[in-house]
Amino acid sequence: MFSNEDLKCLDSKYFSIINTDAYDVTVMSRNTGHYWYLHNSEYPERGKVIIFHSHHADRTGRVRYHLHSRANTLRQAVRSIRGHDKWQMNGRKW
Repeated sequence: MFSNEDLKCLDSKYFSIINTDAYDVTVMSRNTGHYWYLHNSEYPERGKVIIFHSHHADRTGRVRYHLHSRANTLRQAVRSIRGHDKWQMNGRKW
């Protein structure tokens, strides 16, 4: 479950925050326009975050996500997203 302390790592200048609750966070990167859905499954261990990613919404506004990666904490997931944005904005040269 995400605590209020965990949610503080979501910088509203960096992300457009679409939705947050105890187990799910949906944001859009203001840098790339990519959508991110972060799910705290707490199974089989507490604090596991599954990171889903989408490059854009379709014409109807529907966002189709694919599994991107996993993280141990929300803060670690945010670092991963920022790293992906940096890679994306630098022409995918990694």
